[in-house]
Amino acid sequence: MQLSRKCEYAFLALIELAKDKQLKSIQQIAEACDIPKKFLEQIMTILKNAGLIQSVKGAHGGYRLKKKPEEITIAQIIRLIDGPIAPVRCVSKYFYEPTPIERHEGFYLLMIEIRDMILDKLEKTTIKDVLHMKK
Repeated sequence: MQLSRKCEYAFLALIELAKDKQLKSIQQIAEACDIPKKFLEQIMTILKNAGLIQSVKGAHGGYRLKKKPEEITIAQIIRLIDGPIAPVRCVSKYFYEPTPIERHEGFYLLMIEIRDMILDKLEKTTIKDVLHMKK
Protein backbone atom coordinates (compact mmCIF):
# COMPACT_ATOMS: atom_id res chain seq x y z
CA MET A 1 0.00 0.00 0.00
CA GLN A 2 1.25 3.45 -0.91
CA LEU A 3 -0.67 6.62 -0.21
CA SER A 4 -1.16 9.08 -3.03
CA ARG A 5 -0.21 12.71 -2.59
CA LYS A 6 -3.95 13.49 -2.65
CA CYS A 7 -4.53 11.15 0.30
CA GLU A 8 -1.62 12.63 2.24
CA TYR A 9 -3.02 16.12 1.68
CA ALA A 10 -6.48 14.97 2.78
CA PHE A 11 -4.98 13.74 6.06
CA LEU A 12 -3.13 17.01 6.60
CA ALA A 13 -6.30 19.03 5.97
CA LEU A 14 -8.31 16.85 8.37
CA ILE A 15 -5.63 17.16 11.04
CA GLU A 16 -5.64 20.93 10.60
CA LEU A 17 -9.42 21.02 11.03
CA ALA A 18 -9.22 18.69 14.04
CA LYS A 19 -6.88 21.03 15.94
CA ASP A 20 -9.82 23.21 17.00
CA LYS A 21 -13.46 23.80 16.14
CA GLN A 22 -12.94 27.12 14.40
CA LEU A 23 -13.95 27.63 10.78
CA LYS A 24 -10.93 27.68 8.49
CA SER A 25 -10.83 28.98 4.95
CA ILE A 26 -9.29 27.10 2.06
CA GLN A 27 -6.52 29.69 2.10
CA GLN A 28 -5.79 29.14 5.81
CA ILE A 29 -5.69 25.37 5.40
CA ALA A 30 -3.59 25.56 2.24
CA GLU A 31 -1.04 27.81 3.92
CA ALA A 32 -0.93 25.87 7.20
CA CYS A 33 -0.45 22.54 5.41
CA ASP A 34 1.50 23.73 2.35
CA ILE A 35 -1.10 22.30 -0.05
CA PRO A 36 -1.76 23.85 -3.48
CA LYS A 37 -5.07 25.69 -3.16
CA LYS A 38 -6.70 24.25 -6.31
CA PHE A 39 -5.76 20.73 -5.27
CA LEU A 40 -7.10 21.34 -1.76
CA GLU A 41 -10.43 22.54 -3.18
CA GLN A 42 -10.87 19.18 -4.94
CA ILE A 43 -10.00 17.29 -1.77
CA MET A 44 -12.37 19.35 0.37
CA THR A 45 -15.20 18.63 -2.07
CA ILE A 46 -14.58 14.89 -1.69
CA LEU A 47 -14.46 15.13 2.11
CA LYS A 48 -17.61 17.28 2.16
CA ASN A 49 -19.53 14.91 -0.13
CA ALA A 50 -18.54 12.03 2.16
CA GLY A 51 -20.06 13.88 5.14
CA LEU A 52 -16.77 14.29 6.99
CA ILE A 53 -16.55 18.07 6.84
CA GLN A 54 -19.01 20.89 6.39
CA SER A 55 -18.69 24.28 4.79
CA VAL A 56 -20.17 27.56 5.90
CA LYS A 57 -20.59 30.23 3.24
CA GLY A 58 -20.03 33.90 3.69
CA ALA A 59 -17.32 36.39 4.54
CA HIS A 60 -16.52 34.61 7.80
CA GLY A 61 -17.22 31.13 6.46
CA GLY A 62 -14.94 28.21 5.95
CA TYR A 63 -14.67 24.53 6.76
CA ARG A 64 -14.84 22.48 9.92
CA LEU A 65 -15.19 18.83 10.79
CA LYS A 66 -18.72 17.50 10.64
CA LYS A 67 -17.77 14.33 12.48
CA LYS A 68 -15.70 14.15 15.62
CA PRO A 69 -11.99 13.35 15.03
CA GLU A 70 -12.41 10.10 16.97
CA GLU A 71 -15.12 9.00 14.51
CA ILE A 72 -12.96 9.32 11.38
CA THR A 73 -10.69 6.34 10.81
CA ILE A 74 -7.53 6.29 8.77
CA ALA A 75 -8.89 3.36 6.76
CA GLN A 76 -12.01 5.35 5.89
CA ILE A 77 -9.98 8.19 4.39
CA ILE A 78 -7.63 5.91 2.46
CA ARG A 79 -10.59 4.09 0.90
CA LEU A 80 -12.33 7.36 0.11
CA ILE A 81 -9.34 8.94 -1.61
CA ASP A 82 -7.21 6.03 -2.85
CA GLY A 83 -9.53 3.03 -2.96
CA PRO A 84 -8.49 -0.42 -1.78
CA ILE A 85 -6.13 -0.94 1.11
CA ALA A 86 -5.38 -4.59 0.34
CA PRO A 87 -1.96 -5.48 -1.13
CA VAL A 88 -3.73 -7.07 -4.13
CA ARG A 89 -7.28 -6.55 -5.35
CA CYS A 90 -8.27 -10.21 -5.06
CA VAL A 91 -8.20 -9.92 -1.26
CA SER A 92 -9.83 -6.49 -1.05
CA LYS A 93 -12.93 -6.36 1.15
CA TYR A 94 -14.64 -3.62 -0.89
CA PHE A 95 -12.83 -3.46 -4.25
CA TYR A 96 -12.43 -7.12 -5.24
CA GLU A 97 -11.06 -7.91 -8.68
CA PRO A 98 -9.60 -11.24 -9.75
CA THR A 99 -5.80 -11.32 -9.90
CA PRO A 100 -3.30 -14.05 -10.84
CA ILE A 101 -2.05 -14.44 -7.25
CA GLU A 102 -5.33 -15.98 -6.11
CA ARG A 103 -4.53 -19.07 -8.20
CA HIS A 104 -1.98 -20.05 -5.56
CA GLU A 105 -3.53 -20.76 -2.19
CA GLY A 106 -0.39 -20.01 -0.18
CA PHE A 107 0.17 -16.55 -1.68
CA TYR A 108 -3.52 -15.80 -1.52
CA LEU A 109 -3.64 -16.65 2.20
CA LEU A 110 -0.48 -14.60 2.83
CA MET A 111 -2.08 -11.56 1.15
CA ILE A 112 -5.20 -11.99 3.29
CA GLU A 113 -3.03 -12.14 6.42
CA ILE A 114 -1.16 -8.97 5.39
CA ARG A 115 -4.45 -7.22 4.56
CA ASP A 116 -5.91 -8.12 7.93
CA MET A 117 -2.87 -6.88 9.86
CA ILE A 118 -2.90 -3.55 8.01
CA LEU A 119 -6.66 -3.14 8.29
CA ASP A 120 -6.63 -3.92 11.99
CA LYS A 121 -4.32 -0.95 12.61
CA LEU A 122 -5.91 1.47 10.13
CA GLU A 123 -9.51 0.75 11.15
CA LYS A 124 -8.68 1.22 14.85
CA THR A 125 -6.68 4.44 14.37
CA THR A 126 -8.56 7.73 14.10
CA ILE A 127 -7.75 11.31 13.19
CA LYS A 128 -7.81 12.08 16.93
CA ASP A 129 -5.24 9.36 17.59
CA VAL A 130 -2.92 10.68 14.89
CA LEU A 131 -3.36 14.25 16.06
CA HIS A 132 -1.90 13.32 19.45
CA MET A 133 0.93 11.05 18.27
CA LYS A 134 4.46 12.26 18.90
CA LYS A 135 7.86 11.14 17.59
